[in-house]
Amino acid sequence: MARRAGAINLGLGAAVAALCLLPLWAVARAAVGPGALSAADWQAIRFTIWQAFLSAVFSVGLAIPVARALARRSFPGRGLLISLLGAPFLLPVLVAVLGILTIFGRGGLLNSGLAALGLPPFSIYGLHGVVLAHVFFNLPLAVRLILQGWQSIPAERVRLARSLRAPQFRVLEWPMLREVVPGALVLIFLVCLTSFAVAITLGGGPRATTLELAIYQAVLFDFDLARAARLALVQYGLCAVAAGLAGLITRPASFGAGLGRSIALGGGSRLFDGVAIGLMAVFLLLPLGAVLVRGAMGLGSLPATVWASALVSVTVALGAVAMVLAIAVPMALLGGRIGRGLALAVPLASSSLVLGAGAFLLLRGTVRPQDAALGVTMVANTLMALPFALRILSPAADQARADYDRLAAALRLPILARLWIVYLPRMRRQIGFAAGLTAAMAMGDLGAIVFFAAEGQATLPLLMQRLLGAYRTEAAAGVGLVLVILSFGLFWLFDQWGRGNAAT
Repeated sequence: MARRAGAINLGLGAAVAALCLLPLWAVARAAVGPGALSAADWQAIRFTIWQAFLSAVFSVGLAIPVARALARRSFPGRGLLISLLGAPFLLPVLVAVLGILTIFGRGGLLNSGLAALGLPPFSIYGLHGVVLAHVFFNLPLAVRLILQGWQSIPAERVRLARSLRAPQFRVLEWPMLREVVPGALVLIFLVCLTSFAVAITLGGGPRATTLELAIYQAVLFDFDLARAARLALVQYGLCAVAAGLAGLITRPASFGAGLGRSIALGGGSRLFDGVAIGLMAVFLLLPLGAVLVRGAMGLGSLPATVWASALVSVTVALGAVAMVLAIAVPMALLGGRIGRGLALAVPLASSSLVLGAGAFLLLRGTVRPQDAALGVTMVANTLMALPFALRILSPAADQARADYDRLAAALRLPILARLWIVYLPRMRRQIGFAAGLTAAMAMGDLGAIVFFAAEGQATLPLLMQRLLGAYRTEAAAGVGLVLVILSFGLFWLFDQWGRGNAAT
C-alpha cells in the first residue's frame, strides 16, 4: 500500500514538473540558433540581480528590529498588527503599487510635503522605486519569518538565561538569527527575481529593465522570440539556483524541546521598539489606506469592461483553486518525499511570465492565443500556487495519517471513507486557507495572461495595467478597489469555510 501511494505521488510530482519544464523546453528550442546576449540583455540581468539583492537586504535588515520589538513587547492591538502583516502578500501587486504611487509618486503625499518645505521632488521610478515597492511587499513576510524564529525560543531557555544573567542576545537571539536570516534572504531574493508587475509599473528604461520586463518587450513589441527565449533561460537558471539555495540554507531552529513561549523576551529600549513598530505600521498602512480612499474616488470612472474582466478574473481564480486542491490534497495525503519535492521545487524555479512565454511559443501556429488564454492562465497560476498549498496542507495531512491510519486500517475503512470521514475534516481549516490563498494569488496575477488575452479577455490586473499605461489613473484606482474587494472576498469565503465545523 505504501509503495503504491509513493508511486502515485511520484507520478503527480513528475506531472507537475513536466508542466513546468515543457514550456521551458519550448523556450530552449526557440533559443537555438545564431545570436547572443546583447549589452542591453546583460544590463537587464545585472539590474534584476542587483534589485533583488537590495530588496532582500533592506527587507530583512529592516525586519530584524521590528520582529525583535514584537517579540519583546506586549501591547493592545499586537495580534491585529501581526495579522495585518499578511495583507500585502494577499494584496494584488498592481493595486499595492498604485497605493505606493499615491504616497511616493510625483503628485503624492511625500512630494507635496517636500514642495511645501522647498525641497526637490522625489522620483519613484527606477531602481529605488522598484526596491521600495519590493520592501513594502516583503518586509511583512520577513517580519513574520524572523518573528517565528524568536517565538521558537522556549520560555525555559529565556528563564535560564535570565537566572544566569547571561547576555540574552548572544546566547539565544544571535544563534536563532544565524539560522533564520539566511533562508529569509534567499527566499525574498527569489521572490524579487520574478516580480513583473512592479517592474512594468515602476521600472522601464534602458537602466531599469528586469529580465521579465525584457522578455515581455521582446515578445509583444519586437516579436524577437529567440531573444525572449534566451532571456527566459537565464531567468529560469537564476531562479533554479536561488530555489536550490533556499532549500539548502533554510534550517529549523535547534533550541530543542520546550513547553512553548509563554513570556515576552523583555529587555532593551522601549522607545526604540516603539519607534520600530510605529514606522513599520505607518509604512504599511499608509499605502493600504491610500488604495481604499483613491479607489473609492475612482469608482465613478470605471470602464464599461470592468465587470467582464472581473468575471474572467474570478473564473481564472476558481479554476486555479480547483486544480490546486485536486493536486495538492492527494499529494499531501499520499506522502512520499520525492514527489512532494518535485512539486515544491520545480514551480519555485519558474515564474508565471516565463511559463506564459513558453506556452506561447509551444502553441504558436496551432491555436489562436485568445482560445488558449483562460486555460494557460489557470495552469500557470495553479503551478505558482501549488508549492504554497503543499506547505500548508502537508503538516496537517501527515498528522492525520499518523493519528488515524492504524485505526482506519483496523476498521477496514475503504479509501474513500477514510478520505471523507477521517482525513478531510481534520484538514478542513488548512484546505480553506490554501484555497483562499490560491484564489487571492490568482486574482492578482499579471503574468501569462499578457501573451494571450484578446481585447475582451483581460483580467482585472491586465485591465489596470492598460489603464495605467494610458494615464487613466482614477479609472485604474477604481478597478483596483474592485480587485481588492473580490480578492479578499474570495480569500475570506474560503478561509471561513475552512474554519466552520473543522475537526480538531
